[in-house]
Amino acid sequence: MSARFLLLALVLFVATDEASVIAQNRVADGYKGIWYSSGTPSEYGYKFSGGVATFGSRYRPIAVFSKEAQKTFFVYGGTSGEEERHLLIMISYYDHLRNIVPKPVIVHDKEGVSEPYDNASLSIDGMGFLWVFVSGNSRTRPGLIFRSSMPYSIERFDKVKEIEMLSPQPWWNPGTGFFLLWSRVTRGLEICFSSSINGQDWTDSRTLACMGGHLQVSGICNGRIYTAFNYFPGGNIDRQTNLYLLHTDDYGKTWKNIDEKVIETPVSNPLNDALVKNYEEDGRLVHLSDIDFDAEGNPVLLVILSGDEGPGPKGGPREWIVVSRKNNKWNFSKVCESTHNFDRGALYITPSEWKIIGPTEPGPFRYGTGGEVAMWVSADQGESWEKKIDITSQSRFNNSFVRKPMNPSKEFYALWADGNPTEFSRSSLYFTNESGTKVRILPYEMKRDFQRPAKQQPTHHSRNG
Repeated sequence: MSARFLLLALVLFVATDEASVIAQNRVADGYKGIWYSSGTPSEYGYKFSGGVATFGSRYRPIAVFSKEAQKTFFVYGGTSGEEERHLLIMISYYDHLRNIVPKPVIVHDKEGVSEPYDNASLSIDGMGFLWVFVSGNSRTRPGLIFRSSMPYSIERFDKVKEIEMLSPQPWWNPGTGFFLLWSRVTRGLEICFSSSINGQDWTDSRTLACMGGHLQVSGICNGRIYTAFNYFPGGNIDRQTNLYLLHTDDYGKTWKNIDEKVIETPVSNPLNDALVKNYEEDGRLVHLSDIDFDAEGNPVLLVILSGDEGPGPKGGPREWIVVSRKNNKWNFSKVCESTHNFDRGALYITPSEWKIIGPTEPGPFRYGTGGEVAMWVSADQGESWEKKIDITSQSRFNNSFVRKPMNPSKEFYALWADGNPTEFSRSSLYFTNESGTKVRILPYEMKRDFQRPAKQQPTHHSRNG
C-alpha cells in the first residue's frame, strides 16, 4: 500500500511539474492588456489607472527591433480574458515582411497577481536568443529571468535564474554581455546593478543609489550605460523629485557624472555631483519618462514636472520638459502640458529632428491617466517644439504609457495600451508608424494563428470633460 502511494505521488508530481512547464509557454487567443487602478480614487480619479500593459518607463526596453529577423519583438502585461485582472507576462512580435502578428505566448503566469509592477523587460543577445526579465516584489515574489529555447523564437522559454529584482532594465553589449540595472527594497527602493557574460552567471549585485528611494530610466550608447534617476525625500514615493545622471564605461566598476568626475557609490546624499537639477527646492515633483542620445552621444532626457502627487488640476501644470546637454551646460526646454502625472511618452532623436510621441492631449477622461496621443517635433535640437500631428482622436478610452522599441523601425515605431481610467474595462494594444499616420490595433481575439493588425478608426463618443 505504501509503495503504491509513493508511485501515485510520483506520477502526480511529474504531471504537475509538466503542467507548470506547459503553462509557462502556452499560446493565448489574442492581445488582451491588463487593467489596473492604484490607490483610492479622489474627486479626479486614481493615482493612475486604466490600461497598463505597457507600464511603465522603469521597465525597459519592452520592445526590440531585430534587423536579422525583420521582426519587432515585444513583451507586455496581459490577461486571460475581458473580465480578468490576472497578470500574464506575454511576448509576441510584429513580422515586418508579412505585416502579421502571431498569437502571443505566455512566458510566465503571475498566478493571481494583478499589479503592473510585476511587468517585464526584453533583451536580445548576440546569437538572437530572447531574454525576458520579469519583475518581482521584494522577497515576496522573486524576479525571474527566462531565455528562449531557440534564436528569434517565442515558442518556448526556459527559466534561467531567480533574483530579488524589481523594474529590470537589461542592456546587451557585444563582447561584454549583459548589464542589468534594477531596484531592490532595502533602505527604501534602492538602485542596483549586476552583469553577466552569458545571462546565467551574474556578478554579485551592487548598490548604485540609496537616498530613501529612486526610480530610473537607463539606456546604452556606444557601449556606455547611462541612468537618470530621481529620489524620494523621506522615502515617500509620492514626493519623488530631483534629477540625477550617472554613467559607466566599465560595466559598473566606476561611475561618473556628466563632467567625467568619478562618483563614489552608493550615492547616499541627495546633494551630490550627479545632480542635474535640484527640483526639490523648487517644490516640483519629477516623473521620468524616457532617455535617448543626440548625434554626439550626449544623453537627452524627457521628464514630466508637477506640483502635487494627486490627479486633477491642483498639481498642474504637468510640464513635459526635455533636458539636453549643450556647450557643457544643461538646457531645459518645455514641450507642452498635459493633465496627469502618469502621462508617459517616448523620445526619439534622429539626425534631422527630435520627436516625442505621447498622450499629451486631453482624452475622453480629461483628468485620467493618459489621453490622446500626439507627435511633437523640434527642428533645432530641442530648443523649441511644435505639435506636428494628432496620432489618435475621438478615442473610446484614454491611451497611456507610450513606449519606444529599441532600434525602432518605421512601421512599428511606438507601442501603447488604452483603457477606461474611471472603471474596469477591456484594454487593447496599439502601435503606430514613424510618421504617426497609421495606427494599428493588435487583435483582441484571434481565431487563426497569424493575423494582420487592423487599421484603427476613431470612435465617436461624448467626452466627460
